[in-house]
Amino acid sequence: MRIALIADAYPPLRSSGAVQLRDLSREFVRQGHDITVIVPSASLGTPWALETLDGVQVLRVKAMQTRDTSYVWRTLAELALSHFVRKGLEASPLRDVKWDAVVWYSPTIFFGRAVAWLKARSRCPSYLIIRDIFPEWAVDLGLMGRGPVYKFFKYFEQVQYAAADTIGVQSHAGLPYFAEWSRQPGRRLEVLQNWLAPAENMGCSIQVSETHLAGRRIFVYAGNMGAAQSMDMVLGLADRLKDRTDVGFMFVGRGSDVARLRALAEEMQLPNVLFHDEIDPTEVPGLLAQCHVGLVMLDPRHKTHNVPGKFLTYMQAGLPVLARINAGNDLCDLIAREGVGKAYVGESLSEFADLGMALFEEQDKSGMSTRAKALSESLYSSRAAVDQIVRNLKSYTK
Repeated sequence: MRIALIADAYPPLRSSGAVQLRDLSREFVRQGHDITVIVPSASLGTPWALETLDGVQVLRVKAMQTRDTSYVWRTLAELALSHFVRKGLEASPLRDVKWDAVVWYSPTIFFGRAVAWLKARSRCPSYLIIRDIFPEWAVDLGLMGRGPVYKFFKYFEQVQYAAADTIGVQSHAGLPYFAEWSRQPGRRLEVLQNWLAPAENMGCSIQVSETHLAGRRIFVYAGNMGAAQSMDMVLGLADRLKDRTDVGFMFVGRGSDVARLRALAEEMQLPNVLFHDEIDPTEVPGLLAQCHVGLVMLDPRHKTHNVPGKFLTYMQAGLPVLARINAGNDLCDLIAREGVGKAYVGESLSEFADLGMALFEEQDKSGMSTRAKALSESLYSSRAAVDQIVRNLKSYTK
């Protein structure tokens, strides 16, 4: 199949979404499909740039800056994404290509118009991979009310859904949110598990043995640190354990909350905490090989559900997880059922700390590691994701 994959993140960006889309694209190529990734870029000096990375054709189109900027500017920049995709594609050598399918990745919610245009031009089906139900989660966290701003985002959310023939959500708990959408003729709704391709330990620029956490067993958090994660409870756990010389906490990544969390850790005078800037995704296996427990943090006010990419990364590395998540999240049952860590739903720091230490002292670490790796291989492979997407898209042409 000739497939256009539209997303707002792709290497050299280091986000978990960029890594996932790289792995997905490589698997499409491995299975013999003609895949073109269309991705906006604020760093281009020309309307478009075409390159090939690991057999994947990547069309970068000039766009406005959407990262590390104010919320207002980010909204304006994302609002223009569909315009820039269309403008860049029409100026590129791919302007006359007819696609067999359009696949796109959300977040963001602002690709709907570009997808509808491409669908109509190529008369092909579309598949929305949705990992983030926005603006609902922002309302759940109290970041916005249901006034004009919410209605603005809600409009573009609906534009996005209207462009989809199939929506793949990442959790069974997310299916009810789309029940009304799926009642329309021709629409399909399914669970598409997250995925991650195998990653080799290539070493890491962070060497725990050369830091003040040397010799400790490490709780690690690798990923975005923002409003959706509610990281304060981890610092509370570190504070509870700051007199223990055998436990350490490492936070690696970027996000809107990093500066505040660093300042809070200094204010709390935590000798067992270390922050480090985001590292290249190829270094993450080397980082996790030096650590002992992976941290997954989701604000408990979330009412929508997801399986974060970092959970997959921890499973692949064989790390048991300590998760603080929202009630009803499929991840809670999954962790318990598969025996790969501990999950906590609640507000009590004391209860969370007790659970963390129970996991830390767990004697079945090798068993947890084996089960984690097996879970990663069986449920969260890029091969399985591509198989499912292609099977779905081909069914529209029968």
